[in-house]
Amino acid sequence: MPRSRSRSESGFRIGTGLFGLILIGIVCAIGVVLTVESMASIRRFGWDFWRTDLWDPVAGEFGALPFIWGTLYSSVLALVIATPIALGIAIFISELSPAALRQPLVFLTELLAAIPSIVYGLWGIFVLVPAVRALESATPEVLRGTPLFAGPPLGLGMLSAGLVLAVMVVPFISSVSREVLKAVPVAQREGAYALGATRFEAIRAVLFYARTGIIGAIMLGFGRALGETMAVTMVIGNDPRVSLSLFAPQYTMAAVIANEFTEAADELYLSALVEIGLVLFVITLLVNTLSRVLLWSMNRSRRRVAVRKPAEATA
Repeated sequence: MPRSRSRSESGFRIGTGLFGLILIGIVCAIGVVLTVESMASIRRFGWDFWRTDLWDPVAGEFGALPFIWGTLYSSVLALVIATPIALGIAIFISELSPAALRQPLVFLTELLAAIPSIVYGLWGIFVLVPAVRALESATPEVLRGTPLFAGPPLGLGMLSAGLVLAVMVVPFISSVSREVLKAVPVAQREGAYALGATRFEAIRAVLFYARTGIIGAIMLGFGRALGETMAVTMVIGNDPRVSLSLFAPQYTMAAVIANEFTEAADELYLSALVEIGLVLFVITLLVNTLSRVLLWSMNRSRRRVAVRKPAEATA
């Protein structure tokens, strides 16, 4: 190989590696800045900041538990609602849709991802909240007596936030899942049909083959839901309490930062809000790390099965 070509390839490798290092540096810099700016709160409250549910700026007592609970609860609720819908859209577009409908459906699905979150929030206030209020009013008293459905029928609460988030994450999960299903080799479908499988059974085989990518799409939607701010702030009720009820107004980490950052009058109050941002940053990193570990373990077991089958066949 000529020296000039070798140097150009080495330069290209070093240049692309630098871009990767820059990305790592940005993530580390965000963590360092959040940690430095929240040191006053960290020194004052320590780990109690994560475990206590008192949020009283006047008394100077701050605990992030209601916001951590609200963020995780609304995000998980959104995933529970959105995942079946998104997978159904992805399966229909990639496996069942007529050719004339495929491109319009893809365009409309991707259009949902381009709508600003403030528009979703306005839609939630004027359309979704009245509908949820009517649903809450129609809930039987037997269910209203349980912790999951307790509370006044306000319309503003965890259920509205979960529904808005579900609509917002559907396009992300469905788009990535659709591309994953398209990447499944045609031989997998043809092999299923050759063995006498029905269309349902063939689609199930395709889903099993693409399960790693689908889980990655779901985790992408989860990450999107964790950091959503404006739409959730407008419909969740913004009440810092820990409650299991879908009807109760609650709060999220992103929402409390957006609502109270400009009102932070002293250093401790501002530091506590920054520490909430640090907590959200840490939770996001943990969720992404766990998703990568899950995908890695699934890929590893898949490779073990692939290696074992030829060995059994030769034996």
